[in-house]
Amino acid sequence: MGIQVVPEWMAELEEEDLSFLKNFLLCSGSLKEIAGLYGVTYPTVRLRLDKIIQKVRLSEEYAGDPYVALVKRLALNEKLDFDTAKLLITEYKKQKGEH
Repeated sequence: MGIQVVPEWMAELEEEDLSFLKNFLLCSGSLKEIAGLYGVTYPTVRLRLDKIIQKVRLSEEYAGDPYVALVKRLALNEKLDFDTAKLLITEYKKQKGEH
């Protein structure tokens, strides 16, 4: 029996991330095998996996605040620089009365 509802953290991942995770599982978690499969170096694969881990953690941590999650996700995907993301979140929290 498959899952009936896709977890939010999984639904927020990009298609490319899901494909990577599938291949990761099929390679029994061997980063060396994944590196060979993608034709990249081990550190490149490790960085890719670390980014996906960050996305999952971010999704769990900010599930209650979609705006903060969006800004952080944009920064992780390099669509927004880190300093700008930090500024947006800080100003948003000020307006909400958080420090």
